[in-house]
This record gives sequence, C-alpha cells and structure tokens, in this order.
Amino acid sequence: MSETTITTLSSAKISKRLAAMLYDSLLLMAVSIGYGAAALAIKVNVFGETLLEGEKASLGPIGFIGWVIVLVAFYCVFWKKFGQTLGMKAWRLKVTDIHGKHLSVSQGLRRCAWASLSIATLGLGYLWLLVDREQLTLHDRLSATRVWQLPKGR
Repeated sequence: MSETTITTLSSAKISKRLAAMLYDSLLLMAVSIGYGAAALAIKVNVFGETLLEGEKASLGPIGFIGWVIVLVAFYCVFWKKFGQTLGMKAWRLKVTDIHGKHLSVSQGLRRCAWASLSIATLGLGYLWLLVDREQLTLHDRLSATRVWQLPKGR
C-alpha cells in the first residue's frame, strides 16, 4: 500500500474484525482437526503408542505446543505474504505496519501474542478500539500495526 492509499482508508470497525475472526476460526478448526489427526498418527505409527478401549487421544504437551505453532504460523504467513487472512479478505480488511507495508515476521509474532492477551482478558484489548482516537485495538498499538477497511472492489 502506498502512503497516499493509506490516507484514504479508515481503520477497520470492531464488527468487521469480529466477523473476520469468526470466518478464520472456522478455517482454523479444520486446520486443527488435520493437525490433531496427523499428530495422533505420528504418536501411534512412529512412537508405537496405543489407546486402550474407550481411552481418548491426547496431544500431550509437545503436541499442544506444535498446535499453537501451527495456529501462529497461519496468521504470520498470511499477514506477511498477503496482509490478509482468508477471513480478512472476505471482509475487505488488511493489516499493515504503521507505514502501510506488509508485516515482518517479528511484528506478526508480536501481534499474535498481544492479540491472544486481548482475547484472554475477555476482549478488553479489542474493546480498546471503541475509545481509541484512531480506532486501534490494544494489540494494534503494542505491535505497531493497523487493520484497514479496504474499499469495495479491492
């Protein structure tokens, strides 16, 4: 995005951000199911673990850490390469750094960490947008990023 384009765009509203999050959560459920199946297949076929009759499968701590890495990678790859996740694309949202450029990997990681805390505090980091003069969430501010509402047709 060029500097002149940025000046014509507005910050994304909370309703659009939440809609994009809902869309992405559906995609992430599918990714999580695939990851869980692959992790269980590795535990059974590579490490020889067996489940007793009626026992539920568990990822364990290593599997959980791997799952978190997959979720973070989903966001960081989409943000770095396209500036949008699929949910953001559907709602015409784009995330950039404060200069309108694609996020770096470290910015994506910081954004993921702060956004997780924004959600974990019952959404307070997102509600910050309602009082912020530039309509930025707390994790936008802390990661030096911004989510833009793109015009129709883009």
